[in-house]
Amino acid sequence: MKRIQKRPPLHPGVILKYDYVVPLSMSVTQLSEYLGASRVTVSKILNKRTSVTPDMALRLSRVFNTSPGLWMNLQKKYDLWYAEHHTTEWQKARPFEASYITHQ
Repeated sequence: MKRIQKRPPLHPGVILKYDYVVPLSMSVTQLSEYLGASRVTVSKILNKRTSVTPDMALRLSRVFNTSPGLWMNLQKKYDLWYAEHHTTEWQKARPFEASYITHQ
């Protein structure tokens, strides 16, 4: 039986902020220098205003000795939950019926 997640998953920026930046007493400027990214980009991620891209996942994994998959999975879970709970366009899709397939 599938477990229904009622609360939204944390944005990767929240994990980044509270599991890495705050404990290391790192500033946005310092993190941006380590990542080789702009302060604006880093600030947007930390404040949940933009997504972690594959490029940024690679950078974060290098800086913090994690896997890029960690950051991408956090982003994927966040995006899917919000798509399911805050949009309705996906509900217009209708299931494919196998009876339409003809075997030759």
